Amino acid sequence: MRFIGAGSRAGRPHVDRDLVYTVPNLLTVLRFMGVPIFVWLVLARKEYGVAVLVLAIMGSTDWIDGYVARRFNQTSKLGRVLDPIADRLALIAVAVTLVIAGVVQWWYLAALVVPDAVLLGMSLFYFRGHPDLPVSLVGKARTGLLLLGTPLLMLSKLPIPFAGAWFVAAWVVLGLGLVGHWIAGYNYFWAIRRKGKMLAPDNGGNG
Repeated sequence: MRFIGAGSRAGRPHVDRDLVYTVPNLLTVLRFMGVPIFVWLVLARKEYGVAVLVLAIMGSTDWIDGYVARRFNQTSKLGRVLDPIADRLALIAVAVTLVIAGVVQWWYLAALVVPDAVLLGMSLFYFRGHPDLPVSLVGKARTGLLLLGTPLLMLSKLPIPFAGAWFVAAWVVLGLGLVGHWIAGYNYFWAIRRKGKMLAPDNGGNG
């Protein structure tokens, strides 16, 4: 089974429909709802073990909603926009929480926020909103690595066997995820600029 593009059927064209109430969109909303639960568990309750479970569920929904959307023809224009926003907000909120809890340093948060802040500024400048670009393979892999590495890092903080090995594994995965994050950011930067230049006459001459 493929991890990227799972659920796609050969010969079936990809069409984003004008749908709102779909299973994938519901799963994306659940991912949003998992963020405050995670923050509460880590900062208020110090329940790292349960917080890891919440992260695992949040990460699994990111794969499941894409699979269901492609497999059962429930891809939608709303989901195309909502899913990456949910990913970005979840990753940043989790990173802020871990910085406050002392699990990671501030530079990890900066490494996540800086590329997204640049892309947000460009999107607002050129489109006054979402650029509506397809998610790249690097972007999908990046998100998966970051969603996997974070619970691994939290596991290393628990009194479990081989905690040091979990810590090393977590930072290998997170390091690859951060490299992918900057590569994806670089690619999106130029994609936004190209699309913005092409549409400049239609958006008031920006760019």
